[in-house]
This record gives sequence, C-alpha cells and structure tokens, in this order.
Amino acid sequence: MKKSILSILGLAMIVASCGESSSEDPIIPGVVDGLQGTISEDVILDGEYALTGAYIVPAGKTLTIKAGTKIVAEAGGTEVYIGVNKGAIINIEGTATNPVIISSINGEQSDWGGLVICGKGITSAGVDVTFEVGGFQYGGTEADDSSGSIRYLVISGSGAQINADAQYNGISFCAVGSGTTVEYVAVINGGDDGVEFYGGSVEASNLYLKNNLDDSIDWTEAWDGSVSNAYISHSVQGFSTVFEGDKDNANPSFTNITAISSTGGTALQFKIESGATISNLFLEGYDLEIDFKDDGAHSNVQIDGSDAVLVDDSASQGKLVYTKGTKLDISGWGWIDAVL
Repeated sequence: MKKSILSILGLAMIVASCGESSSEDPIIPGVVDGLQGTISEDVILDGEYALTGAYIVPAGKTLTIKAGTKIVAEAGGTEVYIGVNKGAIINIEGTATNPVIISSINGEQSDWGGLVICGKGITSAGVDVTFEVGGFQYGGTEADDSSGSIRYLVISGSGAQINADAQYNGISFCAVGSGTTVEYVAVINGGDDGVEFYGGSVEASNLYLKNNLDDSIDWTEAWDGSVSNAYISHSVQGFSTVFEGDKDNANPSFTNITAISSTGGTALQFKIESGATISNLFLEGYDLEIDFKDDGAHSNVQIDGSDAVLVDDSASQGKLVYTKGTKLDISGWGWIDAVL
C-alpha cells in the first residue's frame, strides 16, 4: 500500500507513506508534511513527523508509535494536540536507548497542547463526561479498562492556554483504567501541569517532571491509582506545586517521590478533602512543604504511616514533621537526555 487517508472533519487528506503491505496491514506512514485529522484505520508511526493540528484516535482504532519516533509540534497553541478517544488505544513503544520524543518547534512552554487520553474508568464526575477540549467524552464503569501502553516517552513545550481558567497538560489521563501501562515518562518545560489524572485507576511509574509551570502531578475526580519513582525538578520561578490533589479523597498512593526546587515555592497542596498515602518522600528547597488549602483533615494525608503534621513553630509555617526519605537515583535515566 502506498497511501493512507486521514479524515479531517469530514474531508480527506492524503499523506505519503512507505513500504508495501497487503490491504489488511496497518498504515505505516513515512515522513509526512503534517499529522492532523482523525485516523480512519489503525496507524503505525515510525520515523520523523510534524504535528500540524489535532491528531485524533477514534474509538476502535489503535495508534502505535515506534521506538525512536520524533514528532515536532508546530507552535499552534490549542489547535495542535494528540487526542485518544474513549475506546481507542495508544501504544507508545519507546526504549531506554530510543525514546519517543514529542517536542515543539520553538522549545517554549505552551507552544502546543499535549496528549489527552480518555478511558472507560471510574470518575466521580460520572459517565460520558465531556473534557474541556475536543469534545471528548470519558468515564465509565470499568476500573481495569485499558487505553494501551506508554513506555519511554518524552514530552516538552506543552500546555497551551485553552481559556482564562484552563490549559492543556503534558498528559491528561481522563478516567484511564488500571489496565493501561504508563512507565518511563518525562514532561519537561510545560506551560501547565506535567500530568493530571481525572478519575480512573491508572498507575504510573518512573516519571521525570521538570519545570512545569503549574502542578507537576495533579489529580481530581477520585483518581485512586498510584505513582512510583518520580523525580520532580523546579529551577524557574512561578510554578504552582509538586502535587495538587483536589475534591474527593480516593487515597491514591505515591512511593519514592523526590522533588527539588532552587526557587522556593510549594511542594504538596491538598484542596477540600483530598488526600494521599505517601512513602519515601524527599523534599528539598521548598518554602512550603505542605498546604491544606481548604483546611481539610490532616489524617487524609499519610506520610510513612502517620498523619501529615506541621512543625509547631510560627517561623517554620508550612514545614512538615517527617523523616526525609532517600533521594531517587536517576543517574541511569539516560532516556531523558534527549531534550534536556
């Protein structure tokens, strides 16, 4: 097969592809002028691409991105993003020596949107909730739903401003179920959150989050998954927090979390009655280590088996009484060097 057709809002766009295959094989495009539109068949990306608009994976289709693939997003703001609908699959097959890289043409914060993944998991917002971009729906009754797998992915320059109150995240996990694999993911220099979980039960491991302007890890709508082995770095002014938990407390868990700031700021923030179970926490350089924004119960936040307790000293406001954990060793994470 020498061509593939992507339907774009009811129109057809023909892009060049390479390699011979039978009519039943997935499309394998080569270098193309631009990725945009809604795919009409399963697609494999393997090479170098420009992301020129909204690139959508509809229900029943699979997008596979092979190791070493590089996608450069045009600085198109909110019009340029990758969206995976409820019932669709995305498989990102990066490796430790050949990660998948999605970056922006200018390398600046908020150049483009980000990656939005919608699933059939459980969210306190209900079923078939409409996401803030793309009209995507998410949420169902399948806690163990799978939206595919993401391994060795580096994203930079995401976080375009949607409106006065909302921005894209590096990756938005919308009711993504626990059957989805997420490991070895970096979000760097994002204009909003690094990753945000809107309900669901997905678990993520080995995250590297650097200089994301809002929260590095954000969750809401009763996400009850987990994050293990996360290294978070802040070296620019004006970011929001390391963690921001909001609304219902479904008690997500965090293990081996290292966060380091050279510019002060707030580490952990919990709104309303949100909470978490945290173990092996290493914080360094933050003005506020914890902030109960709405005076929620301190017992909702467990650190190494104990309620989160503040230092009883007006000069140390916002500091935690806790045993500082062991700093996460990321010296072997060479895959993050691609865009640093």
